[in-house]
Amino acid sequence: MTTRRAHLLCLVLLAAPLLAACGDEPGGSFDAQPGTPSPSCLLHQSREPGTDYTGGEKSDPRAVLEMMRFYTANGTKTYCDGKPPSDTDRRWTDLYAGLGGDPSRVARPK
Repeated sequence: MTTRRAHLLCLVLLAAPLLAACGDEPGGSFDAQPGTPSPSCLLHQSREPGTDYTGGEKSDPRAVLEMMRFYTANGTKTYCDGKPPSDTDRRWTDLYAGLGGDPSRVARPK
C-alpha cells in the first residue's frame, strides 16, 4: 500500500464515526440546554423524541435520565419567546409524564 493510500485510509477511518454522528436519525435528541444548567426560561424543542427515548429496552438510559432530570428541575418555567409549548414540546412533556415523571412538573397548555 502506498503512503498516500495509507493516509487516505486512515483519514476515512477517523472521519467515519464523526460523519455517522451527523446522520439524520428519525426523531432526535432532547435539548437540555447544556450551556445553561439552570435556565431562567425554556427553549422550544426542535426535534421529536427519537428512539433513544422511545425505544423501550433499546432506549438510552442516560439520555432518558437527562431529559427526566431537566423537566423535573425546569419544566414549569415559561418559554423564552413567551409562546406556549409547541406540538413537539408537548410530545416531550407527554413522554416525560408517560415515563413516570410528575405531570405537575411540566407546563400544561392553557
